[in-house]
Amino acid sequence: MAGVSQGADELILRRLEDAVRIKQEMLQSECVRSSAAAAAAVVEALRAGGKVLFFGNGGSSMDAGHLAAELAGRFYRDRPGLPGLSLVDGTASVTAIANDYSYVDVFARQVRALGRPGDVAFGLTTSGNSGNVIDALVAAREAGMVTVALTGRAGGKVAGVADICIQVPTDDTPRVQEACMHLGHSICEFVEQEMFPE
Repeated sequence: MAGVSQGADELILRRLEDAVRIKQEMLQSECVRSSAAAAAAVVEALRAGGKVLFFGNGGSSMDAGHLAAELAGRFYRDRPGLPGLSLVDGTASVTAIANDYSYVDVFARQVRALGRPGDVAFGLTTSGNSGNVIDALVAAREAGMVTVALTGRAGGKVAGVADICIQVPTDDTPRVQEACMHLGHSICEFVEQEMFPE
């Protein structure tokens, strides 16, 4: 048992070291500036009566729901909810669209149905190449929404379709997700402060 525990200790320490290194790189990267621009876009949309749509696949789908909940519920403060919606949480919509059309359409159709000019669309994709996220960002842009991508170092195809592309400085999928959530939380905290100043 001690040998197994030691192996776990080593792995956990190695991954913590990876996370610290990536966060250090983030301090010097463009992701800070692009995250600030995304936060400002969300504040502007909400002040104008708009909303924020989040979407992604797999682990990123859960992260999309998490960020939407931070706006609709609360982050640090008790305050009125903000209109943050996770498109992946509509199981009936996702499965009906995937069945009747295709999985690549599951977010774009919802964006066209729910999005309005001035709203913000957040697509989460660690690779930057998820077809349904790309198509949804294109649909959002066509609808006059501000488009934001949260992705890894390479940026992938979303870098060419998002108004704001937040690229964290790693391509290691779990570390991309962790870093994107750090920035997502920071965006939600800033939005809450700006919308409900003490």
